[in-house]
Amino acid sequence: MGLTYSSVVDAGLADVFAWHARPGAIARLTPPWQPVRVVHEAGSLRDGRAVLGLPGGLRWVAAHQPGSYDPPNVFADSLASLPLSAVLPWRHTHQFSPVGERATLVTDVVDTPLPARALRSMFVYRHRQLAADLAALARARTICPGPLTIAVTGSGGLIGTALAALLTTSGHRVIRLVRRLPRPGERYWRPEDPGPELLKGVDAVIHLAGASIGGRFTSDRKAAIRDSRIGPTRRLAELAAATAASPGAPSLRAFVTASAIGIYGPDRGEEVLTEASPRGEGFLADVVADWEDAAAPAAAAGIRTVQVRTGLVQTPRGGMLRLLGPLFEAGLGGRLGTGKQWLAWIGLDDLLDVYLRAATDPGLSGPVNAVAPEPVRNIDYTRTLAGVLRRPALLPVPGLGPRLLLGAEGARELAQASQHVRPERLIAAGHQFRQPYLEGALRHMFGREGT
Repeated sequence: MGLTYSSVVDAGLADVFAWHARPGAIARLTPPWQPVRVVHEAGSLRDGRAVLGLPGGLRWVAAHQPGSYDPPNVFADSLASLPLSAVLPWRHTHQFSPVGERATLVTDVVDTPLPARALRSMFVYRHRQLAADLAALARARTICPGPLTIAVTGSGGLIGTALAALLTTSGHRVIRLVRRLPRPGERYWRPEDPGPELLKGVDAVIHLAGASIGGRFTSDRKAAIRDSRIGPTRRLAELAAATAASPGAPSLRAFVTASAIGIYGPDRGEEVLTEASPRGEGFLADVVADWEDAAAPAAAAGIRTVQVRTGLVQTPRGGMLRLLGPLFEAGLGGRLGTGKQWLAWIGLDDLLDVYLRAATDPGLSGPVNAVAPEPVRNIDYTRTLAGVLRRPALLPVPGLGPRLLLGAEGARELAQASQHVRPERLIAAGHQFRQPYLEGALRHMFGREGT
C-alpha cells in the first residue's frame, strides 16, 4: 500500500526546493485530468495549509508538518480535513537530495491504504511536470536573469490562472488586474477607464481578458467579442505608453496581448501560414486584425509589443478537449465531416511558455504564432485522442451537427475551420516546445505516459 516514486531533475537542490516553496507550485503539480481545483495555497511549507476543492463540495486540506520541515531536504503534509481524514489516512513526505552539483533526486513517499497503482499516474505526471517547469525556468533565466513584476488581465480564466502559477513559480511577481474588489496582490481595473496608477512599477503587461468566442455568432455575441477586446486593449496600451513616459518611472519593458490564428481566416486550403502570411477574411479575421492594431499606442511609445496568435489550446480542463474528452472516453468520438481540416493545436503548458518568453525576451516582438510545430488533420487528431484513451473513434460527426449548435457562421469560423499554421517566429528564435507532437501531449495531459 502507498507509493514511493523517485526521479532525477536537472536542477540544483536549492533551486528545486525554492520552486516548491513559491506560490503556484501546487497548481502546477495538480494533474489536469483530475476534478480538483486549488482553493487556497499554503503560505509555508513548514506549517501552512493547502486546500483543494473536490467534487460534491468536499475539501482536501493538506496540513504541513513542522516536525518534518528540514529545508532544502524534506517537508511533509498530512490530510487534515473531515470526513476524508477519518477514512483515508494520508501522509506525503517530499524528499530532495543532491546528485552532483546540478541535479536533484526528488522522492515522494505517500503513506496511505490506497494501492500504488491508483497513485502512480499522478506522481509520474507531477515529476515530469516539475522537470519541464524547471527546464523552462532555466531557459528563461538565460534571457532574463532577474525577476519581473508582471501585470496580468484575465488572470481568473483558464489560461490566466495557469499562467500566473507558472510566473510565480518562476520567481516573478504577478499583479492581477481584476474587475471586482481587489485582494492582496491585485489591482482594480476598469477596462473602459483604467486608473493612472494601474501599471505603476510594472515591468511587463500580459493582457488576456476578452469574452469567449464559443457559441453562436449572434449579433450580441459578436458585439461582445469585439467590444471586450479592441477598446480595452487600446486603452490599456495608451496607459502603458503614458506610464512608460512618466518622469522617474521604471521603463515598462513589454506589452503582450492575446491574439488568435483566426486572423488567417477559417480556410486557406493547404497553404502553410506563418506570421508573414496575409490576413484572411471573415468575422474573426476582422476582429483579430483590429485587436492587434489596438496595441499600437504602446508600440509607438517604444514599448516592445507581442501579439500571441493562439491556436487550439489542449487541456482536459477547458476548450475543445474538455468537451471531446468525455465523449471519446464513452466511445462516442469520431472525425468531423471529411476529417481533412488542419488543426493548429498547442498544449496549455507550451502556450504558457510562449507567454513567459514574450514577456521576458527582448528579441521577440510583433505577431507570434503560438501553435505546436506539428499540426494535424482532424481525422488524425481523433485517431490519436482515441488511441490515447484506448477507445474506438467510429462515430463521425456530420457537418450539420456544428451548424445546429453554432449556426452557419460559427460553424464555419470555429468547428469547421482548417488552418495549417506554423510557429515560424518561435522556431527561428530557437524556442523549445515541451510537447511538439500531439500523442505525447495528450498522454501527459491524461496521465497515460506510463512510468
